[in-house]
Amino acid sequence: MNLSIVIPLYNEDKSIEELNSSIVNVINNMGLIYEIIYIDDGSNDSSWRVIKKIGKKYDHVKGLRFSRNFGKSHALSAGFNQAIGNVIITLDADLQDDPNEIPEFYKMIDVDSYDLVSGWKKVRYDSLIFKNFPSKIFNWAARKTSGLKLNDFNCGIKAYKNDLAKEITLTNGMHRYIPVLAKNSGFNRITQKIVKHHPRKYGNTKYGADRFLKGFLDLLTLWFTHKFGKRPMHFFGLIGTLMILTGFLFAAFLGIDKLFINSGGRLITERPEFYISLTTMIIGSQFFLAGFLGELILRNKKIKSQYKIVEKSN
Repeated sequence: MNLSIVIPLYNEDKSIEELNSSIVNVINNMGLIYEIIYIDDGSNDSSWRVIKKIGKKYDHVKGLRFSRNFGKSHALSAGFNQAIGNVIITLDADLQDDPNEIPEFYKMIDVDSYDLVSGWKKVRYDSLIFKNFPSKIFNWAARKTSGLKLNDFNCGIKAYKNDLAKEITLTNGMHRYIPVLAKNSGFNRITQKIVKHHPRKYGNTKYGADRFLKGFLDLLTLWFTHKFGKRPMHFFGLIGTLMILTGFLFAAFLGIDKLFINSGGRLITERPEFYISLTTMIIGSQFFLAGFLGELILRNKKIKSQYKIVEKSN
């Protein structure tokens, strides 16, 4: 199998057939052995009926249907697990990604040997206030924290080597940071390609304003887990040790002052330094225990997929 096309979707029944026809026309001209995998992420319209209809017409079309809406990350994860092509290309199902980009994306992986190629929607047809401007801030923050020089981390059209797609683990919301996850997993040949972006033809966008706040929180989580995820004691233990040491120094100062300098003065419990000492040592101990427990959990943790497939076609 040369190529797998993975398409996650939610309530896109009006666009699926048109998208499928465009993809088939493009890939047939390439002379490749391929498959198209649609992942219905719990749609409540007729998307699944359309997928099954297309599957009966084309042997290379497969479908997965979730029991409910689990989110794009889980839909992509399910598609990656099913894909067997040497090259995997993802597209959104809303017709805003152009299937004519597929040959060049395929070449950049298969011939130029990139690990991942991410699309860059340099000219966008989205809302300036609700999507374009927040996306610029979002992508700037992602560049600064990851070191990757990409302009559009969350573009729907991307191409991957099969082993990269199988390697990364996508949890809630992490589809936005696939290039970062790939880099953290040791795949360094990552680049971008300018792509055409089309206005939405059917339906409405599935993303609200809250996705940007969630995106930034996910970015902080990703940065933290990459830096300290395999060594939580290095973060929590360091802070805890510093706080315990600070508390101990305050306690030692109070003891020396009371015994040798100001023995007739106020009681130790009447001095603010006592409470600073007590508080920092208690909080420091909690931080230290958090790091220790994190190390124990990390050694026994197994990440499980959280989506549930209830039906397959083909």
